[in-house]
Amino acid sequence: MSRSSYDLAGKVVLITGGNGGIGAATARTLLDRGARVAVVDIDPTAPDRAHELHPTDAIGCIADVRDRASLEAAVAQTVEHFGRLDVVIANAGLLAKAATLRNTPTADIEATLAVNVTGVANTVAAALPEVIARQGQVVLISSVFAFLNGMGTIPYAMSKAAVEQLGRGLRVELADDGVSVLTAYFSLVQTDMIARGVDEDPVVMELLGTLPKAMLKRITPEQAAAGIADGLESRAARVIRPNLWGPVSALRGVLGPTLDHRFAQDRRILDVLARLDARPAPRPPVTTAAPSRRKKS
Repeated sequence: MSRSSYDLAGKVVLITGGNGGIGAATARTLLDRGARVAVVDIDPTAPDRAHELHPTDAIGCIADVRDRASLEAAVAQTVEHFGRLDVVIANAGLLAKAATLRNTPTADIEATLAVNVTGVANTVAAALPEVIARQGQVVLISSVFAFLNGMGTIPYAMSKAAVEQLGRGLRVELADDGVSVLTAYFSLVQTDMIARGVDEDPVVMELLGTLPKAMLKRITPEQAAAGIADGLESRAARVIRPNLWGPVSALRGVLGPTLDHRFAQDRRILDVLARLDARPAPRPPVTTAAPSRRKKS
């Protein structure tokens, strides 16, 4: 389909996990570019938070991404209020505490996939009839972990690879409908979710310290939001931030096996993973706008 420019002025965008982090930053950025937004979050303060963003051009809807019916209700509320829905951004996500797979509670695996995979599919499915009617756009938040080794956080990496595949499939399925699909790949975004799940865990920090420094470059939620907005305006198929990850993605067929082999031979990495293996089973996962008590990444 044509990659002509897409004017965000007047468009209506629904964002799940919109109370904080990338979601809130994206809502602010889109409002600045003339869009109107529906902030969807499991947190009951979503309507108040949305009003703080803008008294008329933002509304808040309470929904759980694991529950398709609650998302359909949020879509209906958005259309009733604004008269349309042009773009859906499936942003809500969850990061479980770092652990090796054999030390990861089954509940953590199930929760991660329920939010990060089923929740994303639910979000898209609920909004799709309206987005198709407007020849609008779908935005999916993947991660560089879709193509980087997921040691220490395998369920999260699995979920982000699944999101990438969802984007690829939808891009073809919706081509005849005039709908474009943008998949965003971010590395570490400086959010509360990363602060709790990464920065406050010394073992995770030690594991990251074994990686090349270039891989550790972080971006702010505002930089992630700008990437999403720019991608929407150009009807791009993908956005990767920081930009250095673009070549890594493009060359993953060669770099992936090479890095996997290197990591498997690195005694520092193996020792840290052994410590992850040995520590007590993690507490309930760090969540972002979905099943438990924390909010968006």
